[in-house]
Amino acid sequence: MGKSNFESLMAKLEKIVTKLESGEESLEDSLKLYEQGMEISRNCKEILDNAVQKITIIENGK
Repeated sequence: MGKSNFESLMAKLEKIVTKLESGEESLEDSLKLYEQGMEISRNCKEILDNAVQKITIIENGK
């Protein structure tokens, strides 16, 4: 997965969640979607962690 911004990753994650909640996907497809969703979630967490770190640095004046 290339570098995407947080908003586009969240949009992809929302689409995956909607598909999973529909219950219309096969078990195999659901597992693939879940795996993709978890990867996107990890990427989003990394982006947020980096943002928090930058804010902390700014607040501490370093």
